[in-house]
Amino acid sequence: MTFKKVLLFSFLLIFFISSPYSGYSQSKQFTISGKVIDDALNVPLEYATIAITRPNDPKFLDGGVTDINGEFSIKVPPGVYNITIEFISYTSQNFKNKTVESDLDLGTIKLGISSSSLDEVVVRAETTQVEVRLDKKIYNIGKDLTTKGGTVSDALSNVPSVAVDVEGAISLRGNENVRVLINGKPSAMAGFGSTNVLGQLPADAIDRVEVITSPSARYDAEGTAGIINIILRKEKTLGFNGSVTANIGNPDDYGVTVNANLRKDKYNLFTTTGFNYSNAPGNAFFDTQYFNGTFDRVIENRDYDRLRRGFNTNLGMEYYITDMSSLTASVFYRLGNNSDVTKNYTNRFIDNELVVQTLRKEFESEDDNSYQFALNYVNKFDEKGHKLTADFQYEYDKEKQPSLISEDITFSDDAQNIGFLADEETNSIEKQNEYLIQVDYVRPIGEDSQFEAGYRGNFENQITDYTLRQQDPESLQLLVNDTLTNIFDYTENVNALYTQYGTKFGDFSFLLGLRLENTQLKGKIDSQLSDEEITESFGFPIDTDFDNNYLGLFPTVNLIYEIAKTENITLGYNRRINRPRGWFINPFPSRSSRTNVFQGNPNLAPAYSSAFDLGYLKRWEKLTLTSSVYYQYETDAFERVQQGTGEFIDGIEIIRTIPINLGTNERIGAEAGVLYNPAKWLRLNGSINFFQFKTEGDFNGIDYGAKNNSWFGRFSSKVSLPAKIDWQTNAFYRGAQENSQTKTDGIFSLDVALSKEIFNENATLSLNARDLLNSRKRSSVTTTDRFIQESEFQWRQRQITLSLTYRFNQKKNQQRKRENNNAGDDGGDFEG
Repeated sequence: MTFKKVLLFSFLLIFFISSPYSGYSQSKQFTISGKVIDDALNVPLEYATIAITRPNDPKFLDGGVTDINGEFSIKVPPGVYNITIEFISYTSQNFKNKTVESDLDLGTIKLGISSSSLDEVVVRAETTQVEVRLDKKIYNIGKDLTTKGGTVSDALSNVPSVAVDVEGAISLRGNENVRVLINGKPSAMAGFGSTNVLGQLPADAIDRVEVITSPSARYDAEGTAGIINIILRKEKTLGFNGSVTANIGNPDDYGVTVNANLRKDKYNLFTTTGFNYSNAPGNAFFDTQYFNGTFDRVIENRDYDRLRRGFNTNLGMEYYITDMSSLTASVFYRLGNNSDVTKNYTNRFIDNELVVQTLRKEFESEDDNSYQFALNYVNKFDEKGHKLTADFQYEYDKEKQPSLISEDITFSDDAQNIGFLADEETNSIEKQNEYLIQVDYVRPIGEDSQFEAGYRGNFENQITDYTLRQQDPESLQLLVNDTLTNIFDYTENVNALYTQYGTKFGDFSFLLGLRLENTQLKGKIDSQLSDEEITESFGFPIDTDFDNNYLGLFPTVNLIYEIAKTENITLGYNRRINRPRGWFINPFPSRSSRTNVFQGNPNLAPAYSSAFDLGYLKRWEKLTLTSSVYYQYETDAFERVQQGTGEFIDGIEIIRTIPINLGTNERIGAEAGVLYNPAKWLRLNGSINFFQFKTEGDFNGIDYGAKNNSWFGRFSSKVSLPAKIDWQTNAFYRGAQENSQTKTDGIFSLDVALSKEIFNENATLSLNARDLLNSRKRSSVTTTDRFIQESEFQWRQRQITLSLTYRFNQKKNQQRKRENNNAGDDGGDFEG
């Protein structure tokens, strides 16, 4: 605790040292007036900010904002003033040393979109609404009709370069080793590294999504595929405004989300609060042929009934200490109450004759309670980008997962004695604590260069307390299984220092960075089993009390060459790390099936990768093309392998899945995206990604090397119909894939949506259908030396949702204007 207190004290000290207070002058005699417009579109800019200061009096500050016509009028006492006109993502206009001895009319002031600087190249237009930077692409989720009433996972599934599989696992360019951040930081909102929570948070909470395929040194080195950064909504419009979204769907899906903010001169209060209730039925099928054992074929049919009830709120306040510094505090709270019922109908065959049929039922509930407290301090030393930021964040999460498993014989030919089918009761209590402290310093050098440096520390502890009770065949009582009951204490501490330098000369820009990270992975298993017994269950030595440290350097290079204002080439290089999460290390098996189990591997070490990315962008009047080729080489790559254990239950061999450091993974790919706007009423876009990966390595004498080609593609169209109706169609196809053991068929899904403006454009009514054809199913074949298994899995069936969004104190056109001009708030219409 002493170290944590020191970190907190340091953060507060930085805040108090660098936060001078300034007051407001109330004296007003003469009027400063003018009108602010967009220099390209010649339209008024509402809510542009006018800041008025005295050069010789740093405590004097006055100002205001423009009205709906872009006009402003501010009274000040006589004197000499500096006047700054600002609008988010636009280049500011400055009027220095203006003498005011009578009314001053500044006339029409034209602001242009901020031009390229150092690490970014912004591509904007009224039709594309997209921002492409040197190391990232930014997509606006709010304009996607098919995500209305959906979850964050639904929203991510429509982002180019990103794919979400049927179980909610997120991949970037076909690689699942992706880091998911919330507002640039690891967060309880993303489930402490797991993405399961994203399937329960409303999509309406998202402002934009940043896809970072070539992260600079300022980002955590975690995630060999790159980073997906989810930015939550936080309005900055003066006054009180917001929106309320309610949805109802089939299968049962109900939810309400409120986004609101109250902005005054000195502070901004904002919140996103939502409640959701859903019932998500799913199903699975497994057909396994065994080469040895009592039964030569086993067929399983599973039905899943998942009930999800959740409440979440994000409440924050940004306080403007001075015109150059601010402090933001926010609290996120999530409460989940879920229950699952799984029915597994199992048919066992000998020589194609059904001999035994059983019904296995699993009742599982999950109570999840998590909260996050965050502080952010920003101090600007000038208007040119010289600033210091500091962040402190604490997160806590507690999950309780009790379950009851029973299995009964529904048919038997009496010739087979499969023994006593004992009931089982499990209880898992998982607690997680995480601290984050971060300090970043940015210093521009001249007009075209910039220096950055910073520190980030992540300190995370996870304790899993697992209890298994099994029915005694004689007393029929549930007794504790001492050998499988365990407590797993896992700690991950990461300390990092980084520095980077960027500059621009002529048509070239580059950003060079270096990050030093130390990773400490500690784990201790408290169990009745001895180390020898755990090792025997794996077949190789297992360390049950480990403390491993990994020190690594992670260089990054990002280059850009501007061929023209509408054409550029980018080149990126970065080194990344993939750290194993707790459930990948916990060696005690899952109990969802007697014969198919998953076990973590305490010996798992981090994987490292080096990646190159070459991109090309070209814009025409109505057409935008983006493309890139990429290459990645990964060492100690994670691979999940299935093995027969040699152990049998009721004549069926237990199949175990474990993660291992296989060896190397070489990946090469190419992607392209096209956005075409042939008319104001029609928007078309599509993207395609081809990739090949080659793995090499063996485990326990078995060669798991494989080579595979695959691809995925998207197409979307948005049509504006008469009567203020919009129609959107999204199609997605993921090609077949193959690794050393499993071949997976391609998956196709189709989403459609209609929306209609009502109540004088103060509200939007939307109807959407996700997976309209009910085709989002994963079919695969796994082949080993002991069995062949065919399977089909559908996590969630077709969903139809009716959604109503009501906006208060903001018209739709005003909302769009703010969306178009929020930094990074650009439409997700093509892939980079």
